[in-house]
Amino acid sequence: MTFARQDAFPSTYSVTQSRPVLIRGATLLTGTDKKLDDADLLLSGGKIARIGPDLKAPEDVLEIDGSGKWVTPGIIDVHSHLGDYPAPAIESSQDGNEMTSPNTAEVWAEHSVWTQDPQFPLALAGGVTTLQILPGSANLFGGRSVTLKNVPARRVQDMKFPGAPYGLKMACGENPKRVYGGKGVAPSTRMGNVAGYREAWIAASNYREKWRDYKKNGGDRPERDLQLETLTGVLDGEILVHNHCYRGEEMAVMMDIAGEFGFRVSTFHHAVEAYKVADLLAKNNVCAAVWADWWGFKHEAFDMTQANLAILDRAGACAMIHSDSAVGIQHLNQETAKAMAAGRRAGFDIQPQHAVAWMTLNPARALGIADQTGSLEAGKMADVVVWSGNPFSVYTRAEKVFIDGELMYDRDDPDRQPRTDFELGILDAEGERL
Repeated sequence: MTFARQDAFPSTYSVTQSRPVLIRGATLLTGTDKKLDDADLLLSGGKIARIGPDLKAPEDVLEIDGSGKWVTPGIIDVHSHLGDYPAPAIESSQDGNEMTSPNTAEVWAEHSVWTQDPQFPLALAGGVTTLQILPGSANLFGGRSVTLKNVPARRVQDMKFPGAPYGLKMACGENPKRVYGGKGVAPSTRMGNVAGYREAWIAASNYREKWRDYKKNGGDRPERDLQLETLTGVLDGEILVHNHCYRGEEMAVMMDIAGEFGFRVSTFHHAVEAYKVADLLAKNNVCAAVWADWWGFKHEAFDMTQANLAILDRAGACAMIHSDSAVGIQHLNQETAKAMAAGRRAGFDIQPQHAVAWMTLNPARALGIADQTGSLEAGKMADVVVWSGNPFSVYTRAEKVFIDGELMYDRDDPDRQPRTDFELGILDAEGERL
């Protein structure tokens, strides 16, 4: 039995590149610590076909003059709530936090995604080609996440990244103990949080053993349990843990729990104090998704350094920028630039060809899709952004965004600036229909 249940709501995503694309003479940041000047990039069949100087143009090619332009892999946001918290932000559309039990591992974020959220195309205009939609952080176990391609779609399955592992959203610290302690039920303390995690993993371990025994020896078929299926998917390595966690010592505790039950945390999100345990994260192969300078809004977010990402990177940990914001997701290149500048102020020599991985390849690693996207390498998905200049300049804008080789956004072509059905017919400020 496959507890991740990839077959229950299968991806129907499909984008076919209409014609080959050749970007000539651009500055390429590959995401693999390389900066290539005056280089050509050929996209063909939805893949990155070739990189190099003076590439031969195939027939019927769309040729783009890259002079003065910079090219990067598509940006990947590992922490988003688009679709689950869409615009307009009204009560009837807020579907990201199932705050009815400390353990709601049975819910799936994709079942709340409103594909007509107008925030998706705004993120696309910022160069975001892939994003993970997570449940909120009220619960110890918030439910399953889903990884999406940022394309217009009628249904969420048309956006689902084919074969991407599901994630399990977990949360430690203030949120669960505040939400449920305020209701007079457990957990109301951090020790209550930890007891809740361990009880759930014990139940999942027992559930897995029942299914293993049934598959080996037969007998009565165990009853399915949606909550335990998700947790068992984690124990089997099919579902990746994405853990909202701010404080360093709590990250250490969560890694100990993972060790007790034989799974690995993929990524700590927000991770304001990750710099305190950077060596432990590197040792345990755990990523950290952080902000550049968002801190101090609650007690556990107070002990911040803006060099957080740079310190993690220097320690050998897999570190990345993330948004957790419908506005921030539109400017992740600038957030990366801020983190890079903070690292330089702290004394680290950080170059653009290295920092670009903080918004491309490292998030792909955290999502388990780095073999398919996140860098400009032959054979990978042609998820590519053409920038007007250095992407780490505040004056730079994404000009063209390709997803699987298809031009999904073009700042110079209104026909390549997608709008959702929700926006059609809405009056603009001058009273003209958009």
